[in-house]
Amino acid sequence: MSIGLVGTAQTKANQFTKATDSDPKAKKILDKVKKQYDTYQSLYSEFMLEIEIPEQAKEVQKGKISQQGEKYRFELQAQEFICDGETVWIYLKKNKEVQINDAEVAEEDGEMLSPKKLLTIYEQGEYAYMLTNETYIDRVAVQQIEFKPLDEDSEYFKIRLTVEKKSSKVQSIKIFSKDGARFTLTMNKIVPNKKFAADHFSFVRSKYPKDIHVEDLRE
Repeated sequence: MSIGLVGTAQTKANQFTKATDSDPKAKKILDKVKKQYDTYQSLYSEFMLEIEIPEQAKEVQKGKISQQGEKYRFELQAQEFICDGETVWIYLKKNKEVQINDAEVAEEDGEMLSPKKLLTIYEQGEYAYMLTNETYIDRVAVQQIEFKPLDEDSEYFKIRLTVEKKSSKVQSIKIFSKDGARFTLTMNKIVPNKKFAADHFSFVRSKYPKDIHVEDLRE
């Protein structure tokens, strides 16, 4: 690990005021990651999600992500997000409720960031970013890039992306909320070009409990 890299990067990160302040070295890494993932026709991943909220015990959930073009399915123990590219279904298991919304509206409202959008947030002009660390995790060389939202009203103050240096695979994404909460998504298994059933990215009512309430929030 280069201490000089970390110290210098953190100092510069505090001076970010616009997207063009971003680190060219970080962009080179991100372009390489995006180029690799763009070659996949589809993607399946299993992950661990750590949820840390002040004054609460840390919660760990297992989850799955499926992606095919603009379609995705994001499955957690407490909820599911299903998108066919135009519509998003959010299944809140504890509430026995399914909310339906337009995909674009859901992402704009921050209800869900699709896997594809997570890999292209650096191109949106909404963040400044910088390579802040190079180190080893479980003997694997990684590079860490931090994103600073340029919108002062953002509920997050930074996002940290950890990428395996040799393979350019995303190892983890950590989101730092202004209220002190932390969300860490760590990829455990990645399967490129997996084939999915025809209805995998759609909400099929018959596959869910009969007593759930379906609320259509589309205008």
